Amino acid sequence: MKDNLMFIDPHVHMTSRTTDDYEAMAAAGIVAIIEPSFWLGQPRTQVGSFQDYYSSLVGWEPFRASQFGIKHYCTIGLNSKEANNEALAEQVIELLPLYFHKENVVAIGEIGYDDQTPAEDKYFRMQLDMARELNMTVQVHTPHRDKKAGTIKSMEVCLEHGLDPSNVIIDHNNEETVKEVLDRGFIAAFTIYPKTKMGNERMVEVVRKFGSTNIIVDSSADWGVSDPLAVPKTAALMLHNGIAREDVIKTCYQNALEAFGKNGKMKEEHWLGSNNIDQRELFNDNSVLRGQEPKIEGNKIV
Repeated sequence: MKDNLMFIDPHVHMTSRTTDDYEAMAAAGIVAIIEPSFWLGQPRTQVGSFQDYYSSLVGWEPFRASQFGIKHYCTIGLNSKEANNEALAEQVIELLPLYFHKENVVAIGEIGYDDQTPAEDKYFRMQLDMARELNMTVQVHTPHRDKKAGTIKSMEVCLEHGLDPSNVIIDHNNEETVKEVLDRGFIAAFTIYPKTKMGNERMVEVVRKFGSTNIIVDSSADWGVSDPLAVPKTAALMLHNGIAREDVIKTCYQNALEAFGKNGKMKEEHWLGSNNIDQRELFNDNSVLRGQEPKIEGNKIV
């Protein structure tokens, strides 16, 4: 292995991204990703839409990532925004257990609050009970409005339902929430956006102030204005601004591996050593190439 850093992006919605993004991510050193199930922008109106979406997260998308040397994992859950459609949410809750034991599902998520409605609270709690019963890691979406209160409420509900804080990733943090999350023993993840929420310059200062323990950097890149290279870019900025290499490795790789690897499905051996890419492979007779010459790279480390 070269001395170049490896990265994990533990929150990126690749269903919304292109193969160009996969190529760029691999070239930048991203070896593994986690794709949380989330709201697609257009509200879904029937349970079959959720079933097809979840199936793509455990089927087509891992294949597509593998064609560029990236290991794909996911989290499965009913997102907070669509929990407000209660008639549909009831059906989705019944569907979820079919996916929790799939080989690339590393957590229940992303779940939590959006507008902090009674319906969101109801289905958040139901999924936390599932996580406790199955001893699964939880990935929590904290609300973008009334951030601090929503983050505190999310943690209190997790504790109320008997979850171990060290097995809960609280995402979408900022400077206002990080101390509270770390003090309570939860894992604090930060989504780095180009112009909003957490920028990478601000992330550098968070790590400088709070260190690297229990802190994770991710991109949350999706169908909106976002950057699937946010993790390696933030790592580079950290190094440029004097953050220790060890802290960069922890926040942009190791902490995510440890947090999401507790159920044994996500392992470093999946991308270390032999990492064969054979773009002649097909998924249900489909290729990512559209007639282009396939790349075949045996024993390759991205």
